[in-house]
Amino acid sequence: MSRHAAELNLDNPHDRGNRPSRLPAWAQWAGIALLIAAVVASGIWSGTEHWRRATFSLGVAVMWLGVLRLTCDSKILGVFAVRSVKFDVAFCLVTGGLMTFLAASVDSLGS
Repeated sequence: MSRHAAELNLDNPHDRGNRPSRLPAWAQWAGIALLIAAVVASGIWSGTEHWRRATFSLGVAVMWLGVLRLTCDSKILGVFAVRSVKFDVAFCLVTGGLMTFLAASVDSLGS
């Protein structure tokens, strides 16, 4: 295998035929930083018993992960790149969308 081919080979075996991301590495890392910030915010809201905000922000974070999976290299995403891009994106968007819908649709009961 040539050096060029080795550089194009991404770490996830499901991504062998995929092209590298068009985004620069710093933009990919910034997207991951936003993901981590949303998960941390969700955890803080969960700890302060604001479960609707926590669920909503976690759902948005999971949908954001779907966008990241679509636009970032699996080498940078690491453990967030589980299966093929199509599966990961579909799973993240559906799961995050359901979580967000659940949090937005439940009545706050005056809280």
